[in-house]
Amino acid sequence: MRFPALLRRIVTVSCGLAATLGLGSLGAVAQAAPDPAAGPVQTNIVSAAWYALAHTKASPPGANDWSCRPTAKHPRPVVLSNGTGANAYDDWAAVSPALAADGYCVFAPNLGGPDGGMFQAIGDIPTTARQFAAYVDKVLAATGTSKVDVVGHSQGGMMPRYYLKYLGGASKVGALVGLAPSNHGTDLSGLVHVVQALPGGNTFVAALCQACTQQEFNSGFIKDLNAGGDTVPGVRYTVVATKTDEVVTPYTSSFLSGANVVNTTLQNYCAIDGTEHIGITYDRIAIRLVRNALDPSSARTPNCLT
Repeated sequence: MRFPALLRRIVTVSCGLAATLGLGSLGAVAQAAPDPAAGPVQTNIVSAAWYALAHTKASPPGANDWSCRPTAKHPRPVVLSNGTGANAYDDWAAVSPALAADGYCVFAPNLGGPDGGMFQAIGDIPTTARQFAAYVDKVLAATGTSKVDVVGHSQGGMMPRYYLKYLGGASKVGALVGLAPSNHGTDLSGLVHVVQALPGGNTFVAALCQACTQQEFNSGFIKDLNAGGDTVPGVRYTVVATKTDEVVTPYTSSFLSGANVVNTTLQNYCAIDGTEHIGITYDRIAIRLVRNALDPSSARTPNCLT
């Protein structure tokens, strides 16, 4: 997706957000209703998004079985955290069933957006992080465990770091795996500079998507999140980026520094992998690397063919 296509997508999403919000206030953003039935397995973001348009509350397949109990092999439940403007289903309709098939208890909330809305994770990020903290506590109580692992995409890979740093999450998380996470913000292929130069540009964007402006490379939120270091003790971090990312730019802004960190790219395993930002949760190599990070004892090195 090159710059003109990216711009068209942003305009389309912005219009969709306005319709979804009904011109209401983001102050009404709240945690979604009880988990509905799971949708089908998907192989790409396009088919997943089409399904989600008509089934905005669908759970990803394999997720949100509150009777699930972790096994000795996979003792920590996995909580999936979606990206800005995505929802639990369209982001995780490939990763969730893969992890469930491996034997994990998988959970995927819709947070940071209007109840039942197509677009989630658009509200104030600290507020979404507090919703996430409450959801993790619910998972821990239901499964009888003391820790979860977290897999997140884009904002969903960065937002849990706020939970770890400020909301007591460090004692409740074993591993955080980020797929193209916005850890150090983004200049959005240069579009952030354009928006900031327009009178009222950031104000307009924030009215539709507060999380969008909070993820700008020089935002107060990003500066605060990374002040004093990127990581907290006791948590294992894995970042999987793609060199062809057109949303989190430069792609290296996904990477973390500190102890217990593994930074990698899809292209380290397949130089010709052209997967971009919104498709990374459907990339075969990315899914393998998630599975490796969650269970290093069963890790397998992917390549272009297998």
